[in-house]
Amino acid sequence: MVADPAAKSPDSPAPADPGGSSAEPDSGSPDPTKIDRKARMKLPANTPDKQAPDVRVHNWDEVFHLFDPETAKAEAVRCIQCPAAPCTVACPVDNDIPGALWLLELGDIDGAANVFRETSELPEMCGRLCPQERLCEGDCVVGKKGIPVAIGKLEAFVTEHQRSDGTGPSTETAPATGKTVAVIGAGPAGIGVAERLARNGHAVTMFDAWPVPGALLHYGIPNFKQNKATVARKFDDLQSMGVRLVMNTHIGRDIPFEHLERDYDAVFIGAGAIAGAELGFEHEDAPGVYAATEFLVRGNLPPEELPEHLREPLPDMRRVVVIGGGDTSMDCVRTAVRLGAEQVRLVYRRTEEEMQGRSEERQHAYEEGVIFDYVTAPLAILTDADGAVSGVQCQRMQLGEPDESGRARPEPVPDTEFEIAADAVVIAIGYNVDEEWGEVAPAVNRDPWGRFTVDPDTMRTNRPGVFAGGDDINGADLVVTALADGHVAAASIEEYLATGEW
Repeated sequence: MVADPAAKSPDSPAPADPGGSSAEPDSGSPDPTKIDRKARMKLPANTPDKQAPDVRVHNWDEVFHLFDPETAKAEAVRCIQCPAAPCTVACPVDNDIPGALWLLELGDIDGAANVFRETSELPEMCGRLCPQERLCEGDCVVGKKGIPVAIGKLEAFVTEHQRSDGTGPSTETAPATGKTVAVIGAGPAGIGVAERLARNGHAVTMFDAWPVPGALLHYGIPNFKQNKATVARKFDDLQSMGVRLVMNTHIGRDIPFEHLERDYDAVFIGAGAIAGAELGFEHEDAPGVYAATEFLVRGNLPPEELPEHLREPLPDMRRVVVIGGGDTSMDCVRTAVRLGAEQVRLVYRRTEEEMQGRSEERQHAYEEGVIFDYVTAPLAILTDADGAVSGVQCQRMQLGEPDESGRARPEPVPDTEFEIAADAVVIAIGYNVDEEWGEVAPAVNRDPWGRFTVDPDTMRTNRPGVFAGGDDINGADLVVTALADGHVAAASIEEYLATGEW
C-alpha cells in the first residue's frame, strides 16, 4: 500500500528549528501561522555535491550527486509553506510541493516521496530533467529575493532514497476489469497512461519501436543527466503492475494500426516527435553529419541496445560543431566532449538570453570547455575532396524586430562570413512528428505540421476509442508536459471504458 503522505514514521526525528517553526513534529500538515517566513527567507541555500569539470569530462556519471538526508532536510526548511503555493500552480502535474517538503523537514522521507508519487509517475526523472527555473522554482517565492528552494533536486532525492531504503513505490493494482488498452510509445506520455490504467485494473500493452523501453528517457538523454538504471526501474514497476511490453515493434510496419483498434478496447498514441528537423542545406547527408538523435544514441549507448542500422560506433572526432540552442544541443556538445573531441563549438543564431534550454546545462557545458558562437547562423555545410564534412560556413547576426513568436528576429551582419573547421557536424534544431503516421493511421486527423489533433480536455482524436498526447500533439516539449497529457488521457480513457460513449 502507498503510505499516507500525511503520516509521519514513528521513528522519524524532528528537525532543528532554524526557520522559527513552532509546528509540532507530528502535526502532519503545515500550520502557516506557526512558521516564521521572514526567518526562513534568510536561511542559506544548500546544494548537493557535484563532480568537478576536469573529472566528469572523463566519465558518463551524473554531474550532481544526490543530497544527503541532513542537507536535504536543511534545504526543505527553506520552504516558507505558501498557503496558495505558486510552485504547485507552476507544476504541469500539480505536485504538492509544500506538502512533500514539510514531510521531508519532519524527517519522513518516504512520506515526502509518496506525495510526489501521488501526482507523478516520473518523480526521479522530473527531479533531474525539468527546467525548474521555468516551472516550480521559477515561481518559488523564496527565489524572488534570493536562491529558490532546490525543489527538483529534493524531488529526486526523496524518491531515490525511498527506493534505496528498500521501500520503493507501491505496485498494487485493482482487480482486473477485463478491459484492454494499447499504448503506442514507451515514453513519458505513454508511461502516464499505462501506470494509471494498470493501477485501476485494466490490461495494458505498451508497444515501442526501440529495443529497450523508455523512448527518449532511455535513448535521448545521456547518462550524465540521468542514469539508465532509473529508467529501467520504472519499467520494472510497470511490469509488476501487469503492463506487457512489446519492444522492437513498429506500428504500421510490424502490426497494422487497424489491428490495434480491432483488438483493444482503447488505443493511446504517445509516439513522440522523433524526426529531427533539417536545415535544408546541400551536403546535409555527407559522412560526418549527424542528426542529434543518431549522434546521442550512438555516442551514449551500447550496440546491443540499438537498432541494427545504428550499431556502428561513432568514429573518432577532433573538432565538432553542434547547430542548435535547446537542451538537445547541450546534450550533444557535452557528449562530444566525453567522446574525446579536442574542440567542441555550438552555433546558435540568437543570444544566450533567448536560448530555451536549461541554464544549468549551459553552465555545465561552459565548465566543460564548450565554445559558444552566439548570434551566429550556419550558411552551408562544407565538404572535402572525398565528400566528407570539413566544416561549417557561418555568418554573424544581429537582432532586429520581433518575429511571430515575439522574439527578436536574427538578421545577417554584412561581410561577417567565416568558416569553422569540423570533422563532425550535429544538427540539433528541433524535432517533428514522423511523417509515416500519415500512412500508418490515415484516418486519425493531423494538423499541417503532422501532429495529431485532439480535444485538449480529453485527448480524444476524431477516431472513437483512439487517444493521443505528448510530443505527437504538441511538438517537441518537456517530459513533464507529456506526462501531464498522459494523465488527462488516462482519465478520459477510464471514462470511455466505463461508458462506451464517445
